[in-house]
Amino acid sequence: MSTELSFQPLTIDQWNDFVSLFGERGACGGCWCMLWRLTRKQFESQKGEGNKLAMNAIVDSGEVPGILAYHNTEAIGWCAIAPRSSYPALLRSRILQPIDDRTCWSVARLFIEKSFRKKGISTELLRTASEYAKSQGAELVEGYPVEPKSEKDIPPAFAWTGIPKAFIRAGFKEVVRRSPTRPIMRLELS
Repeated sequence: MSTELSFQPLTIDQWNDFVSLFGERGACGGCWCMLWRLTRKQFESQKGEGNKLAMNAIVDSGEVPGILAYHNTEAIGWCAIAPRSSYPALLRSRILQPIDDRTCWSVARLFIEKSFRKKGISTELLRTASEYAKSQGAELVEGYPVEPKSEKDIPPAFAWTGIPKAFIRAGFKEVVRRSPTRPIMRLELS
């Protein structure tokens, strides 16, 4: 599968591909990858079209909020990655708050189109997103996957930050766990 994949940072040129991948619901409940970028009140008040417009404004500004994965010419995956400071809601999280003062980039979302799941695309996307972060000066990438409670599949709506297996395969290591199901994992880029 990896030989058929390509990756692109999300810029205005790829906006329509991003919209097509996320569909009418913005991937999940009108999020459009804005949950960690806003206060809960802001997020809820602009769920759906408002969040889509907010993400579009980020892309229009020239900021790259993540990486798209393509199979041939179809966008099939997404990894939201940016400096942790881009996600102020992480600072308010009891479980995901910073563990130290190191500057890092954060993987805030992984989304794979349904028919392409369980093919290793998340791992490839994490590797590519981490390389992109490194090219932008990052020395450390942090992720917040969800640990399934059993070997049974975790519903995609609950695994929107990825699962530990994909992070481990991409070279990340668990550094702290403040919840039984939410490790904080890191990849040193130096």
